[in-house]
Amino acid sequence: MKVLGISMGRKNERCDIYCKQVLMGVEAAAKASGKDIEVEFINTVTMDIGQCRGCGACSKAPDGKIKCILKDDYLELEEKVLDADGIIIAAPVYSVGIVGQLKNFLDRFGAAHDRASMIDEQNKRREDGRPLLDERYFKDRYCSYVAVGGAWTEDWTCLGLPMMHLFSCSQTMKVVGQINANDQGRKTSPFLDGKEGTCPVCHLNLLMVNGTDTVTCPVCGIHGKITLADGKLKVNFPPEQVKRARNTINGVNEHHAEIGEMMRICIPILQEKKEFLAEKKKEYMAYKPKWS
Repeated sequence: MKVLGISMGRKNERCDIYCKQVLMGVEAAAKASGKDIEVEFINTVTMDIGQCRGCGACSKAPDGKIKCILKDDYLELEEKVLDADGIIIAAPVYSVGIVGQLKNFLDRFGAAHDRASMIDEQNKRREDGRPLLDERYFKDRYCSYVAVGGAWTEDWTCLGLPMMHLFSCSQTMKVVGQINANDQGRKTSPFLDGKEGTCPVCHLNLLMVNGTDTVTCPVCGIHGKITLADGKLKVNFPPEQVKRARNTINGVNEHHAEIGEMMRICIPILQEKKEFLAEKKKEYMAYKPKWS
């Protein structure tokens, strides 16, 4: 078993400390149980990981490899993630949400390695006799998150962990620990505490409301009913909702079907209106605003 620690903060500072503390705990637990485990740590702060350009090349995979055509350090980090069985990510929160480098990686890794899409593609390749996709794409993995921020008011770091969960959804990884390590201006305590939250899947307290008694966890996409008693708000998420969370195979299959339906509706319209749209686009392509 291989566990990978990824720090996206400054070298030898808090993100590194948190991440290494977890890795040290993993090694100690493995030694105590007599299990064979390999641990690797990488700091990415100087790595060049550019933004996704939406070209779609990664979805072609003609030789059975899902590869981004942008030649930067994303490719190195992607390989390390694919080789790992467990992943710990520690990332700084500078402006309420995660640091941009991690979001760039998530945008390029998540959709390209969507479990439902890959299963569908693998089945087609078997039927057609084409090269199969890399078996590492179908590996079940575990992950943990540490969002690190300086503010002692937790709301200034509240979108760190929810955004980090986007890493595990498409691959249906199981999150086994997380901590919003805010208040670093006054404390340093590198550990995962596994706090229970409102959502039974991601254990976070973020909710979407729509003016009714139904709420949605924006991280997991599941719906629940709220009640208020003795000044305490509670949310009941039915079992059937928990089973369709975004990080489950049911959840990614649901999304895969949604994308397929979108394409079924969208493509005929685009083909029918092709000439009209091309003509309308000319106006915007020719538009050159002047700085006033």
